[in-house]
Amino acid sequence: MGDTQDRAAGPGAGERARSVPVAAWSCSVTADGVREEHLGAHSVTGDGEVLLDLPGDSPLRAAASRAPRGGPSAVLEFADVAPVPVRQRIRARLWLAGRFAPADGGPLRLRPTRVVLRQPSGTVLVGPDEFTAARPDPLAGAEARLLTHLAGAHPDAVERLTRLVRPGSLHAATRVVPLAVDRHGLTLRVERTRAHGDVRLPFHTPADDVAQLTERLHALLARAGAACPRALQRQRADGDG
Repeated sequence: MGDTQDRAAGPGAGERARSVPVAAWSCSVTADGVREEHLGAHSVTGDGEVLLDLPGDSPLRAAASRAPRGGPSAVLEFADVAPVPVRQRIRARLWLAGRFAPADGGPLRLRPTRVVLRQPSGTVLVGPDEFTAARPDPLAGAEARLLTHLAGAHPDAVERLTRLVRPGSLHAATRVVPLAVDRHGLTLRVERTRAHGDVRLPFHTPADDVAQLTERLHALLARAGAACPRALQRQRADGDG
């Protein structure tokens, strides 16, 4: 079981819900008694409609073509998976319910009438209007590349950032890795032998693109460089002695 995550500025439920499909590569679809898994088949329009480009022999496409007016009811499920390997890797799940309708060019279109977001902090029902009005995090599409680069190429920077973490949150830590990043801040996963906890490092102001994110990370590292070594560094130093 994970520890309670530090509370700090982060995306609202609507923004988080809109961001999950942007980062997710796969989508599970259930409609008319049929369940299918699709890779790289979905996209989300600016007003929150989901477009599914399904193969011509898909049973879902056949179900939509023979459905009465309004199209078949459907549930789409997306999993938000951490790009860096960690314990309990799924960070959130999103369910969108609505009815399929044909879209121009051949895809099926679904406008969500029910939106459910489940995160470690709990499950929330996001209103359809809130989902439509929200915008996905501008870093969602680049997050996987950014985090894997940070974890793989700059482990020293990740360790330096632990100087900004409360010493108690690093107690018995065996590994610290970047778990998530959005325009509001960076989340670190603190792993222990049988447990883990997540710690949020907020940016001084939101980042709207990768260039701004780079500046925000440099600002965090500058703060960390001015801070005293914390528990993680002391524990390793003690272990070397």
